[in-house]
Amino acid sequence: MERGESTREEVLKSKKAEYRVHRKGMYQRIVFTVKIITEPYGAYPVLFSDRIIDISEAARLAEELQIPVEIPTGKTYPKGKTGKDFVELMSRL
Repeated sequence: MERGESTREEVLKSKKAEYRVHRKGMYQRIVFTVKIITEPYGAYPVLFSDRIIDISEAARLAEELQIPVEIPTGKTYPKGKTGKDFVELMSRL
């Protein structure tokens, strides 16, 4: 994560953030929004973008921010975590 980019708490408050990701052979700044996913065990926030980026870049972003990332090709979670681990983040919204 670069200096000046939003932390997880700032993203959850503002409901949107812009991050620099590697896309199509170059670095681009992509806007992500906070989307609420409802599952049987509860609702939790994910960062969402309609832009297609590599799944490895989405995984890197999820790991750095410790929040799930959803892109058109799939959803990634930080290592060792599932949606249940992020249900408590809803209280911060």
